This record gives sequence, structure tokens and C-alpha cells, in this order.
Amino acid sequence: MLTPTEETAVLEKTKELCSAILAQPNMGTIRKSIDAFMADEKSRADYETLMEKGQALHEKQHRSLPLSGEEISDFEKHREAVLNNPVARGFLDAQEALQQLQGSIQQHVSKTLELGRLPQAEDFEEHGCGSGSCGCKH
Repeated sequence: MLTPTEETAVLEKTKELCSAILAQPNMGTIRKSIDAFMADEKSRADYETLMEKGQALHEKQHRSLPLSGEEISDFEKHREAVLNNPVARGFLDAQEALQQLQGSIQQHVSKTLELGRLPQAEDFEEHGCGSGSCGCKH
């Protein structure tokens, strides 16, 4: 449990991290891409339709029901339309960049808590065996 003083220090560092994130050169571009998408009703509607069609296919597969060629073709047609729309594509790219950044931050914080120290690059390396059974102690 953190003391109130420690909580304040952690909160201050969190705010510094947030400021550093916002100061990244690509954040303005990411924000503009998201705002452009949110302002474009057609792009949003096309994206929402694609997500609904994808969800419907997923649910059908989950229930072990066969997917028709027509359903798959319709989904792929909508997917291509969204991917070829520069506004929607910009939104998807922005979303991916934010998810990668968030994942990296979460990974660093989790690894710090796990190790009890600041992680080094080698702490993030993937190890093949995962169990130590090969003698590598991973």
C-alpha cells in the first residue's frame, strides 16, 4: 500500500509520462486522423458496418455454423472499402499506433512490478522454451 506522499509522487510521475506522450512528434498527426474520422459520418458508418459484419461472422463461427461464400465476400468487400478510404485508413493507423504505445507502457510497468527494478532490454526478449526445460533457466 502506498502512503499518501508516495501516491502523490506516483501521480506526478504519471502526469509527466502523459505530458511526454502528448509531446511526441506523431501525436498531433494521430489526433488529427482520429478527429477527421470522427467528423466523417460516412467513414464512421462504413467502419461500424464492417465491425458489425465481422462480429456476425465471428458469432456464427463460434456457434459452429457454416459461413457462406456470399457472407465472406460481402465482408471482404466492405473491408476493402474501409481500408481504401483514406480517412478510415488514417483512423486505423492512428488506433494501431496508440495501441502499440499503450502496450509498450503496460509492458514496462508490468515488468517493473514483476522484477522489482527497472527492466533492461534483455528482460523483454522472447525466450523459446518458456519453462527452463532446455537448461536455459528461463
